[in-house]
Amino acid sequence: MDAIHGLISWTPLGLPAFLFVITLVEFVHELGHFLVARYFGVTVEVFSVGFGKEIFGFTDRRGTRWKLSWIPVGGYVKFAGDADAASRPDVEAAAKMSADQRQGALQLKPLYQRAWVAASGPLANFLLAIVLLTGLAFYAGHTVVAPVIGEVTPGSPAAEAGLKSGDLVTKVDGTVITDFQQLPQIISVSGGSTLAIGVRRAGQDLILQITPRLMKTRDVLGNNTSQMVIGVRHDPKAPVTHERYGPIGALGAACRDTWAITKGTLLGIGQMIRGRASADQLSGPVGIAKMTRQVADFGFLPLLNLVAILSVSIGLANLFPIPLLDGGHLLYYACEAVLGRPLGARAQDVGFRLGLVLVLGLMLLTTWNDLVRLNLF
Repeated sequence: MDAIHGLISWTPLGLPAFLFVITLVEFVHELGHFLVARYFGVTVEVFSVGFGKEIFGFTDRRGTRWKLSWIPVGGYVKFAGDADAASRPDVEAAAKMSADQRQGALQLKPLYQRAWVAASGPLANFLLAIVLLTGLAFYAGHTVVAPVIGEVTPGSPAAEAGLKSGDLVTKVDGTVITDFQQLPQIISVSGGSTLAIGVRRAGQDLILQITPRLMKTRDVLGNNTSQMVIGVRHDPKAPVTHERYGPIGALGAACRDTWAITKGTLLGIGQMIRGRASADQLSGPVGIAKMTRQVADFGFLPLLNLVAILSVSIGLANLFPIPLLDGGHLLYYACEAVLGRPLGARAQDVGFRLGLVLVLGLMLLTTWNDLVRLNLF
């Protein structure tokens, strides 16, 4: 009952924040598809934020039905010639189209145009992240905490390797360290590989070989998680500086942050595939809703930062070569470019069915993780 009460307690405040975050990310994603499709003369029949039954909507002068649907997680753009919201081509419908209708069918457009339409959604997500992170960097700047070691947990990998309180970390595997926050970012995606950590101690430069361990810990929001750690905390007395950016500097910082999020996500997924990281780190809609509620308590700017992170994550996930996702369409188009003809209807149908199974399986896994974190199981 306590877990259920906890779930209910954050829902009233968290729901508006969650809807804001997920709707903004999905709207921009679908808007990317929509704008590029319109540019190439593709007829857009439906622009939906969410799935399921329509709550309300309107039809514009070019015949596109804009609607908000009951299930807020996700959305879709349906083009002329699509069989469904996943943009599977409807060959039979295309054969019955008039000459004018065929001009607006996505599946009858040149290959490069179809590829741009598929890629434009994820690209719009990356662009949204860069825009938001640029604004945040320009407005708030960046706080840098000197990478000075404070507490070293007894028996931890850091303690066993000889890392001591007061050590200044200078590099990790050749990467120069100037901010303490770089350490958990690198360590968390290490996969348990031994890291060469350079430190400066009493004027001397040392190299320590430290092997992170996968341990149950808490993230910055206090949630239970499994993560690679070495067992250190920063020195609360370490020097803290605040960097300010002009417009160009803010854009550069935003691009670097977007790349860091992308790289960290890919490395983390790679470690999970190799069995060097736990899949319980994956979150689904329930976990995102809880995270949104927690971040919203810190204010609107942290919430915008979360939007940027989720936008990169969703854009990247949609580029994975899984049928049903944008990356799956790009995979089919790549096969078409190599073969000189589209894949057969049977092959595409099998691919979409396998993609559906994979996506549903991933949704079940992430939802299970979310419920376990809430102590509902």
